[in-house]
Amino acid sequence: MAMSDEDFSYSTDAASQKSPQENERQCEPVYEVPPPNPLGGKTLVVDQSNPQRYPRPSAAIQDAGPDDQIFVCSGIYEDRIFIAEQPIQLIGAGRNQVQIFSRKSGPLYLQRCPRGIISGITFRYVGSDQHLAMNILDSTCTISYCRAKEGILSGIVIYGPQSRPTLMHNEVCFNRESGIFSFAGAQPYISNNLCYANHHFGLAVRDDGTCPDLKRNVCRNNMLSGILLFHRAQALLVENVCKANQHWGLVLTPDCQTTPATDQLVQTNMLVENPRGEMVVTHEPLAEIGR
Repeated sequence: MAMSDEDFSYSTDAASQKSPQENERQCEPVYEVPPPNPLGGKTLVVDQSNPQRYPRPSAAIQDAGPDDQIFVCSGIYEDRIFIAEQPIQLIGAGRNQVQIFSRKSGPLYLQRCPRGIISGITFRYVGSDQHLAMNILDSTCTISYCRAKEGILSGIVIYGPQSRPTLMHNEVCFNRESGIFSFAGAQPYISNNLCYANHHFGLAVRDDGTCPDLKRNVCRNNMLSGILLFHRAQALLVENVCKANQHWGLVLTPDCQTTPATDQLVQTNMLVENPRGEMVVTHEPLAEIGR
């Protein structure tokens, strides 16, 4: 059984330095057969090795009804999943078992998706143009136990004033900009994600009206800092771990609003082992990359 938010108690002692995600890896759901469909609809099975089943997830999505579940068997699939104004129930055998990659565009694009679950899949962009692994516009769904990697831009972007997805227990890594980037009025719930080895920041938040809840995420070994808030962004920041990033643990501009207040963020988050320090408030958060 996967751990819930309440199962991770925040502490600053040495035993807590390992990320919640690293502690949970043996608890990640892995399926050899499709799990029951909680909505009561059909389960459409994707298995490229079986000609009696769907060869790609996008082919199954075309036939799926609003209460149907799509189960993706172990394998590497070249595909692009585009969901617009419809629910989605997409379950993979496990993120180490299922990879969906695209050469021409991002492998996952959600546009005004009203509800759904996406779980147990690695999404990987392998092209050279400016695309990313997951694009979430004005959508409300849950994405859990997935991996988003190697975007030329950020790994996951969440944007639009109606965008209220939940992201939990995901890995976001090796992206050319930031890991998870929320902007343009998005209000996501982002908890217990592991963002590492991204070229800029683990988590980034921008714009007036953008107000994510950032809880118990781990941002480590990113090439700039762990978390960035800028351009009048707002955020709840509680029990996040930002460690071993190349610059600071947390960076924000003076016009941002945080809960708790700025002077309490060092006490309510773990900002350790970052060479330039725990936190900095600056008018030029992107000066080091020429922006």
